[in-house]
Amino acid sequence: MNPTIESNAALTVAFAWEVLHTVLDPEVPVVSICDLGIVRDVQLRGERGVGVVLTPTYSGCPATEMIATETTNALTKAGFYPVNLTTVQAPAWTSDWISAEGRDKLRRYGIAPPGPVMQGQDIVLRYMPQGRASNQAAPALDCPRCGSAHTERLSAFGATACKALYRCLACQEPFEHFKPF
Repeated sequence: MNPTIESNAALTVAFAWEVLHTVLDPEVPVVSICDLGIVRDVQLRGERGVGVVLTPTYSGCPATEMIATETTNALTKAGFYPVNLTTVQAPAWTSDWISAEGRDKLRRYGIAPPGPVMQGQDIVLRYMPQGRASNQAAPALDCPRCGSAHTERLSAFGATACKALYRCLACQEPFEHFKPF
């Protein structure tokens, strides 16, 4: 679905959200920026303008600029003008903001979705002497293809820094895991 403004359609917050649900993440093009929880707020500004608050998945995400461009283009095409984007870093994005639908889309695409980050609990960072980090046990994951829990982590990093590379020992298929953070 690609929403476009009709001559008698109202420019509403609900319509802006509908448009934003069509803007796909450039790195994982089966989930929208809304599925990922990147869109934090939408407000109308004046008769045709709209303001959108975005929180990138992490401060160094290479897709941030493309997401801003695609967001502006989609809203402008739908009839909103001007489009004012605001990027906020706090509170920091968390994978807990991924919607249930977004998690299902990731799984169907072959990416194991992240588990909960356990908000409200302190996260303790520990120094790992050189050489120990690679021996640390990786979390047990279900294969998004066959559902087996008999999997192993091949690499802490996949195609992007926010994913890790795994292999299912049952079906022998590799898959990525969207890291919780």
